[in-house]
Amino acid sequence: QVRLVESGGGLVEAGGSLRLSCAASGGTFSMYYMAWFRQAPGKEREFVAHIAGATSITYYADSAKGRFTISRDNAKKTVYLQMNTLKPEDTAVYYCAARLLRGSYTANEYPYWGQGTQVTVSS
Repeated sequence: QVRLVESGGGLVEAGGSLRLSCAASGGTFSMYYMAWFRQAPGKEREFVAHIAGATSITYYADSAKGRFTISRDNAKKTVYLQMNTLKPEDTAVYYCAARLLRGSYTANEYPYWGQGTQVTVSS
C-alpha cells in the first residue's frame, strides 16, 4: 500500500503559477499510474491530469490542457503538477491519486489517495 502526501497549495492571484507536489512512500513508485484530481465545495471530484509509470505518458482534462503540466521523478518518488495562468475557477482542494491497473480517468479507478492541498485563486 502506498501513502501519498500533497504539498504546495496556497493562495495565488489570477494569472499566477503554482507547483504542487505529491510524495509517495511504500510500494514500487515507478509501477504506479499517478493522477491529480480536484474538488470544489458542492461539486464532484474532477479529473485534472494523469501520468503513466515508466513511460511517463500523460493525459489532461480539457480544463488543464495547455496550462497545467504533470510530471514525475521516480527516483524521488514524487509527482508534480505545474499550474500556470491560474483562474478563479481552478480554486479547489487538489488530490494526488495512484493506481496499478489500467482504467479510465475517473476517481473510482484510483484506489490510493492523499489528503489534499488547498489551492485558492483570487480574481
